[in-house]
Amino acid sequence: MSEDELLIESDEQDLYEHLRVVVDKGQSLLRIDKFLMHRVENASRNRIQNAIDAGNVLVNGKEIKASYRVKPQDVISVVLPHPPRDTEVYPEDIPLNIVYEDDDVLIVNKAAGMVVHPGYNNYTGTLVNALVFHFQQLPTMPGNDGRPGLVHRIDKDTSGLLLISKNERSMSYLARQFYEHTIDRKYIALVWGDLEEDGTVTGYIGRSYNDRRVMSIYDDPEKGKWAVTHYKVLERMGYVTLIECKLETGRTHQIRAHMKHIGHPLFSDATYGGDKILKGTVFNKYRQFVDNCFAMMPRQALHAQSLGFKHPTKKTPILFEAALPDDFESVLAKWRKYTDTEKST
Repeated sequence: MSEDELLIESDEQDLYEHLRVVVDKGQSLLRIDKFLMHRVENASRNRIQNAIDAGNVLVNGKEIKASYRVKPQDVISVVLPHPPRDTEVYPEDIPLNIVYEDDDVLIVNKAAGMVVHPGYNNYTGTLVNALVFHFQQLPTMPGNDGRPGLVHRIDKDTSGLLLISKNERSMSYLARQFYEHTIDRKYIALVWGDLEEDGTVTGYIGRSYNDRRVMSIYDDPEKGKWAVTHYKVLERMGYVTLIECKLETGRTHQIRAHMKHIGHPLFSDATYGGDKILKGTVFNKYRQFVDNCFAMMPRQALHAQSLGFKHPTKKTPILFEAALPDDFESVLAKWRKYTDTEKST
């Protein structure tokens, strides 16, 4: 097993836009491989075709074939799995909510809305920018350039606990635990619908063929990476259910994609269709209630609540928990009140 394979069990995968072209209004129909030959430096037609076949060329956010003919106003993007600039991270004085710290590790409670590491359109204001300011000599390893200290990640609009390594020995030790799936991670999620019982969702997660921003579940191992999510019902509130999710693996958008796959998208998750009223009545009063909930929590209802691992120096199990943030608690309170009101009428 290589260090690259060992390093990051990822809760977030990135594609970076290296080129963006908006086709002129007067453009005649032309094969996209020919069109890009005149716009990508030092690129042969064969190389462009290979990039298209690999899914690195998108038109209006979707993958296409080399025979696709560009149309006026098409938006063409060339995306790659590495940022289109150097990997230097610039320190920024951004406050951190530190749950625990010693010589080896740092536990941060990340707020929703904060990007974890620099990437396309987010080169500043990230958690890593803050870490570089507050701590010196954070470790990097092969495959982790530009992400010092990180051994895993969570989505921008997911709140909760992140584990940071403060030295290379710690990073190697923790990365192996992620690779071997011995890290104990539990999330709290609010999902649409009434989940009748606890369960497990499995499948191969890979990017959707229709929209590269979205992950889909496949039966074919060649189309994605194996992922396992166990969920337990915590509270039923009529049209929504509060659940705890325990991860065996940490794939891109794993919980969000898995719950969508079984017909229970996360509440207020715009990417996976949870920002619409999926269950409930047709009454205007109910619609207004749900819209108010969306306004209170304009992000997916997902929180990384607990994180357990074996300490790299002490070699003993250690567990941390983070309470639900205010927006999550407020939405739950509204749903509980609504449910109680419905039961009493």
